[in-house]
Amino acid sequence: MGSDHYFSAQPSTPFTRKHIRVSLGGEERTVNTAGGIFSPDGIDKGTAVLLDHVPPPAATGELLDIGCGWGPIALSMALASPGAMVHAVDVNERSLELMRENAAGLSVPNIVAATPEAVDEGIRFQTIWSNPPIRVGKEILHQILLQWIPRLAPGGTAWLVVQKNLGSDSLQSWLKRELPAGFTVARHTTAKSFRILRIDHSAARPGGEPAGR
Repeated sequence: MGSDHYFSAQPSTPFTRKHIRVSLGGEERTVNTAGGIFSPDGIDKGTAVLLDHVPPPAATGELLDIGCGWGPIALSMALASPGAMVHAVDVNERSLELMRENAAGLSVPNIVAATPEAVDEGIRFQTIWSNPPIRVGKEILHQILLQWIPRLAPGGTAWLVVQKNLGSDSLQSWLKRELPAGFTVARHTTAKSFRILRIDHSAARPGGEPAGR
């Protein structure tokens, strides 16, 4: 990553675009990437595991990609669910610019790319997919997850991919302890040294009781 991190707001490296071919939504597509962002040379291994092992996102409503980079997760969600709105969130302004360019270049209109503070706090998400930024450090990672995961709509599901040797099991235990009542956390699957965690927000029964409680 050089002197910059992918979680830098304003990377200092030159903004030199390059074009790469990747498989998204079952087709080979050309996208823009650049240095100073996460995984500029292609789809990260963890992201590929996530995309290969999760069910389709909700067909309608609000969807979220936490830490979108140049956009493989957000683009995959938007292509799979054209009737939904995908919120692609990142602190890296270069990532957001590339995300917007790639959505426009692939004629995917149902993506809005924004910094975290620009997302309306009232929005609740039917589906969250994320390869979260583990390397920001545990404290900041926990802040990020507690900012977004509790915003799952009742009945909504979040899917997180985390490398086993970077603390996936301890993160699963932490989420179980810290998320509010009505949220359940489980290991969905393990593939290629990665875990996929599933977080469900139970739909409320009439009268306000969460289902299954």
